[in-house]
Amino acid sequence: MTWTKPEYGRSQVDKAGHILTDPQSTEEQTDNALNILSNWRSSHSYPMNTFQVRLRRESKKIDSSALVVQRLKRVPSILKKLQRTQTKSMSLSQMQDIAGCRAVMQDVAKAYALSNVYKKSRGLKHKRVREKDYIKEPKNDGYRGIHLVYKYKSDKITTYDGLQVELQIRSKIQHAWATSIEIVDLFTDQAIKSNEGEQEWKDFFKLISSVFARMEGQPPVPDTPTDDVELYERVKEKVSHLKIISKMTGWSDALKAIEPKIKELQFFLLELDVTEGNEKLSIRGYPLEQEPIATEHYVEAERLQNRNPNKDVVLVGAKSVEELRKAYLNYFADSKEFLQLIQQYLQSGGKTRTETTVTV
Repeated sequence: MTWTKPEYGRSQVDKAGHILTDPQSTEEQTDNALNILSNWRSSHSYPMNTFQVRLRRESKKIDSSALVVQRLKRVPSILKKLQRTQTKSMSLSQMQDIAGCRAVMQDVAKAYALSNVYKKSRGLKHKRVREKDYIKEPKNDGYRGIHLVYKYKSDKITTYDGLQVELQIRSKIQHAWATSIEIVDLFTDQAIKSNEGEQEWKDFFKLISSVFARMEGQPPVPDTPTDDVELYERVKEKVSHLKIISKMTGWSDALKAIEPKIKELQFFLLELDVTEGNEKLSIRGYPLEQEPIATEHYVEAERLQNRNPNKDVVLVGAKSVEELRKAYLNYFADSKEFLQLIQQYLQSGGKTRTETTVTV
């Protein structure tokens, strides 16, 4: 198959990023900049797929139930990141997570075991340029997981040298938390994931992240109660006031997913519409050799979406629809595991079953 190659230099890519975030840009400038961005993003597909193959192989050695998927960052997410206060000094060509591969492991111990495979590997030609352990040091918003960023390097195919791919490694519990934030963002038109949502929802997810950290024997989220009784009472109050259980269950029941009939697929284009009363998810599947076509359809779908807050689109690489469903719970509004963990915690009176603490 033919993979997309970068057609523009980094200075052109950076200029395109500036144009797309400048409200004074003309329609012609914006259209041209979007073409440059689309090519730059698509050119990450080959190195991303290379990392995904190895990540899948190594994760399955550790955990046969591991979930591994890949995705190219959505245009709205790229632009938001360029505009955010804490990252707006970043240029488009420097963005480290345009291409991402994710491994969801059974527990924290297995997440660290997989991370160590990469950190201790001496045969890996790609250069690791960033490492962040958000399990040991959770983000202030409650996010937890391990991020490793690499610059692609090949002795044979040098076209993609220097392009960056981010590996995200997390446990099932951490995955349930992260995808549930995205579900709430989609159905309430917030941006909690970017720390721009309603304060009460942000507080709720911080508190729940600390609860989950206790379950996994890991450090709590900053600025959350260290006293078990206080934490329990605050979580209980938030769950009741925000009607967490009924709302998230209702969103899941409302969503109608249309799955492709063909099973041997590698790429899936997900288009989600959360317009109240008309919630639906449509999925188009593509075999590996149709990756360029899938990318073209992705770009076209994004243009048609035109930043509609009720619609979202993403192109994902996965081995099957079932794997896709498990790894991208947010697009299926599947908060079942998340809600079960909360209900078990509340029913226990705030007691948590702690896993063995993992040290690295």
